[in-house]
Amino acid sequence: MTDASINASIAAAKADEASFGDYFALLKPRVMSLVVFTALVGLLAAPTPVHPFVGFCAILFIAIGGGASGALNMWWDADIDRVMKRTKSRPIPSGKVDAGEALALGLTLSGLSVIMLGLATNWFAGAFLAFTIFFYVVVYTMWLKRTTPQNIVIGGAAGAFPPVIGWVAVTGTMSIEPWLMFALTFMWTPPHFWALALFMRSDYDDAGVPMLTVTHGRKSTRWHILAYTVLLALLALGTAFSGIGGPIYLTVAIILNALFLRGAWQISRRTEDDAEADNFRVERSFFKLSLLYLFLHFGAILFEALLKPYGLGGWS
Repeated sequence: MTDASINASIAAAKADEASFGDYFALLKPRVMSLVVFTALVGLLAAPTPVHPFVGFCAILFIAIGGGASGALNMWWDADIDRVMKRTKSRPIPSGKVDAGEALALGLTLSGLSVIMLGLATNWFAGAFLAFTIFFYVVVYTMWLKRTTPQNIVIGGAAGAFPPVIGWVAVTGTMSIEPWLMFALTFMWTPPHFWALALFMRSDYDDAGVPMLTVTHGRKSTRWHILAYTVLLALLALGTAFSGIGGPIYLTVAIILNALFLRGAWQISRRTEDDAEADNFRVERSFFKLSLLYLFLHFGAILFEALLKPYGLGGWS
């Protein structure tokens, strides 16, 4: 074997080796960022003050738990990820990370995050994180996702738990406020993902995932988006008059829900010919707005909480 061929073999082997970025991608950093932000809002909106170091540790371990869930999700879903255009470049289907490594990483980080969150804050929070990981991986990923068009509706609870965990990490108790934050995320999830499914339907068809667009068609999905958006708007506006709301939050909620309702109404009135003609412009716009929608609602809750020590937040 010549030196050139040896060097080529070494270069190919290095190219096939998983990098730190590949392992980090297993943790679904975009999803993790939402977990971190909503958990942080839940932690800071809690009525009990928290030491900055304890708060940092709580958010860190919640983030690790969220990442562990992502790794386990990718391990289980590797077969359908290979089929879907949106996911075929993920670390496992692309061949960069072995499925066994993803499983080991997910299990290790799950155990680490639960134990460390319990030690850093309280065991109620640790147990809640463990339940959240179980719900996302077993209930949603392994069961609901491939068996029912209600996968996103019920499974959305997993992504809605972080603000509750953040609140419990500080207080060790439950109250209505963290569950209002849970409900916001829970009700937001279906229209957010169904809008995505409208212009990514072929992916779910090819992978055999029973998304609502596949089982009930796009017309039914459009009306479901409108129905959930109406319920979401009522919930979001009602939250303004709770312990985590206030005039700033109310202003944000009025503007965003007016825009969201307008978008949902436009989607419900469109035909498939309309959507195909402009490459799902309205649906894509609604999906982008949905990302901003949740961020700004939770940002407003955070802003109200940060102003309360100065007597400015809330309705006081």
